[in-house]
Amino acid sequence: MMTEMPTNETLLQNTELCTLDTCPLELGMVQYLPLLWAQILFMAIFGAAVIPQLTFGIRYKTWTFMVAMVFGLIGEVVGYGGRILLHNNPFKLDGFLMYLVSLTIAPAFFTAAIYLTLSRIVVAYGEKISYFKPRTYTITFITFDFIALILQAAGGAMASTAEPGDKAANDLGVNVMIAGLAWQVVSLGIFTIMATYFYLRVRKARTTDFNPDFETLRSKPFFKASLWGFGVATLVIIIRSVYRCLELREGFDGELANDEVTFMILEAAMIAIAVIALTAFHPGAVWKGQWNEAVWSTRGKNDNQYRKTTSMDSDMSLRPIHMQKSNTAYDPQA
Repeated sequence: MMTEMPTNETLLQNTELCTLDTCPLELGMVQYLPLLWAQILFMAIFGAAVIPQLTFGIRYKTWTFMVAMVFGLIGEVVGYGGRILLHNNPFKLDGFLMYLVSLTIAPAFFTAAIYLTLSRIVVAYGEKISYFKPRTYTITFITFDFIALILQAAGGAMASTAEPGDKAANDLGVNVMIAGLAWQVVSLGIFTIMATYFYLRVRKARTTDFNPDFETLRSKPFFKASLWGFGVATLVIIIRSVYRCLELREGFDGELANDEVTFMILEAAMIAIAVIALTAFHPGAVWKGQWNEAVWSTRGKNDNQYRKTTSMDSDMSLRPIHMQKSNTAYDPQA
């Protein structure tokens, strides 16, 4: 018994029944066939990055950084897996949703890793230098990142569960995703401003304001290079997020959403650069065991010993002889 072929009217109403032989490419979820080699290349880059992230994370016990990076990398791998499915059949919704949702939310995990690092950098230079406490940076921006993640995930869920042809529900999901991306851009912008302000305060700080326990670390070229690496990672994620906002605002049938060259440059390449920077300058390798020493307390207790060491340095004559010779260790959790 021969299977009845769907009519043209049926295909137009449900494009998931389409094939490249029965429907024009313009009816696909994307109006082009994603280049197979490009999807495999970036899938391999992000998949390979999981290995050093796990290795360094376990070896140096940078647990929170490791979890954020691995979750983000898994999201990238799943997203490019979805684009491979689109290469094979651009009319299938499953592949499109894998690509859209995964690649939209994955970078939020990378920004979380960046936010976690700034608070450690503040401790390494000296909390007295910073206008804000290390915990303020982490709590504030992780909260911002969580909100962006929730909005993007919720928008993706709305778009994926919308009935075929329900434009209103689909548009609502897309708009929520755009809101999440816009929130992420604003958060990264504020983060960049605050990090730059801290950098300027470091430039003007007195020698006595620096944390003595991290003097050796701060003097290493690898540590200084890592600061630029994290700056580059932040910049490229901002570029990518702005692009995705514009892409989604035009809609799935817009020019940006169907321009693969632009996508591969402003999405794939930007995130690949961020991942390479965050892997090459992994805090475990850079900090050499001092990552967990640069912790901050959620209780907000003052680093009393460090403050005692620095508060009277400007008038050494007032200090007892035995205190002048002491070298009290700085305990960021004290």
